[in-house]
Amino acid sequence: MHPFRSHTCSDLNSANAGESVRLSGWVHRVRDHGGLLFIDLRDHYGMTQILADPDSPVFSKVEKVKSEWCIRIDGVVKLRDLNLVNEKISTGEVEVFISDIEVLGAADELPLMVFGDQEYPEETRLKYRFLDLRREKLQKNMKLRSDVVASIRKRMWALEFREFQTPIITASSPEGARDFLVPSRLHPGKFYALPQAPQQFKQLLMVSGFDKYFQIAPCFRDEDPRADRSPTDFYQLDVEMSFVEQEDVFRTIQPVIQGVFEEFGGDKVVDVSWEKIPFKTSMILYGTDKPDLRNPLKMQIVSEHFQDSGFEIFSKILKQEGTEIRAIPAPSGGSRKFCDRMNSFAQKEGLPGMGYIFWREVQGVVEAAGPLAKNIGAERTEAIRVQLNLGVGDAAFFLAGKPTSFEAVAGRARVTIGNELNLVDNNRFAFAWIVDFPMYEKDTETRKVDFSHNPFSMPQGGIQALDGDPLEVLGYQYDLTCNGYELLSGAIRNHKLEIMIKAFELAGYGEDEVRKRFGGMVNAFSYGAPPHGGCAAGIDRIVMLLADESNIREVILFPMNQRAEDLMMSAPSDPTSDQLMDLSLRVVKKSS
Repeated sequence: MHPFRSHTCSDLNSANAGESVRLSGWVHRVRDHGGLLFIDLRDHYGMTQILADPDSPVFSKVEKVKSEWCIRIDGVVKLRDLNLVNEKISTGEVEVFISDIEVLGAADELPLMVFGDQEYPEETRLKYRFLDLRREKLQKNMKLRSDVVASIRKRMWALEFREFQTPIITASSPEGARDFLVPSRLHPGKFYALPQAPQQFKQLLMVSGFDKYFQIAPCFRDEDPRADRSPTDFYQLDVEMSFVEQEDVFRTIQPVIQGVFEEFGGDKVVDVSWEKIPFKTSMILYGTDKPDLRNPLKMQIVSEHFQDSGFEIFSKILKQEGTEIRAIPAPSGGSRKFCDRMNSFAQKEGLPGMGYIFWREVQGVVEAAGPLAKNIGAERTEAIRVQLNLGVGDAAFFLAGKPTSFEAVAGRARVTIGNELNLVDNNRFAFAWIVDFPMYEKDTETRKVDFSHNPFSMPQGGIQALDGDPLEVLGYQYDLTCNGYELLSGAIRNHKLEIMIKAFELAGYGEDEVRKRFGGMVNAFSYGAPPHGGCAAGIDRIVMLLADESNIREVILFPMNQRAEDLMMSAPSDPTSDQLMDLSLRVVKKSS
């Protein structure tokens, strides 16, 4: 017999009754029933109930084992009584009477329990992540992650893509986040960078004649953490194709993503019709470029109804350039209590408040109520109601000013209203392509024009589009959103050197700097670069949605905490003086 096991803890059933078996695993739970000891023995595959009575020659040894001890047992498989069958586990028909036991690894007192669903502080969970990962939910999540990656690979190979590995140590690149820099020992004072994405390398592969590339690629960005983003590293499905237009990329990647969600999404409905929404439209309707389409609410511009109206605050705002009034419809939200609650929400978000109107029936007539209704009159409120397609028992909320000042809050208000009024279909994966992104944006403080998205994208209209206002230039850039999260980002690339140089000049990068920073790309584009495009889909977020988790750390094996620290491995750590000397570096402490 094998020194550790003849079966896993999920293998045994009634067909094994009477057999002598060997199992190894962890003590999940110990139960003492009047001198009869029951142990749930757990391994990666499942659970088996084992037991010992006082007549067993190893009973005294079995008495000593505790939760999370790693043990090996020999025993005989016996059928359970019919009324004791556990249908929740695959081995529930049988149990194993212990004849021999060996402790493979005893456990100290546990800082967190693996058995049960107790909540523990994040600091504890991350410091003892190896124990946390033994818990059923995380075991399930990590298996799901592995299966999702395997499915993606299978689907990409079926589409005749080839998988290539690109460098992990490279040069710094303006991808929109901070680089992790790596000092060079052989070139004192110079630094490599960990790649924010394999962007340049996958484009160079297209120039090299590889028609279809993909990679499950590690990416590194020094970012501020949040619930749906790791502060250090993440994995993405990286894809690039030659001789394609935007629609070709869409037609290629949709079956891959949709198929994965159909395969692992359980009972949830997976959208098969993916709407294409221009960026500008998405910001107007949803207040965000990653809308949750499970929520049916759509905002509308209602400025005309407040122009020169009796509501002086909005009327004055509209006299300022670039301002507007937007309304968020709230079907069934027509109570003063709900309206006051949403007004408080706006104040917590940093706004003075949020105007509202609600409609009720008075003597058989639909009547508008609320402070705004009194100020603008019946004719205007009725026009608003008709435009928003609202009726008795409904409400609308209003935000005013320059869109950039209130869009984010409006987007969050839309989500809150949809959830509070139970309008969101939570049993669905709702996808949408967000297209026609602006190539450039202006910093509100410095007024400097910079890239708003991927700097290597082709501008719509080619080089002529770069002759006008940079803020009006649209790129062949696109995101895929699902349930309020950005799952994928991509673009048709700028493969013409003269357009690339001019595009970077508009963002403040001179030709000399472009040639210095992107020498590989510049050289490559001088030797017959094909039209090409692609995308990158976040593996972590895909798994997070499929696992129905709200925090991305629940689907990452060894995540950092909110301060970008690895509590288990004590990283980041102080370098030794020898290491600093090798790298010709000196650490200067920040003054407090």
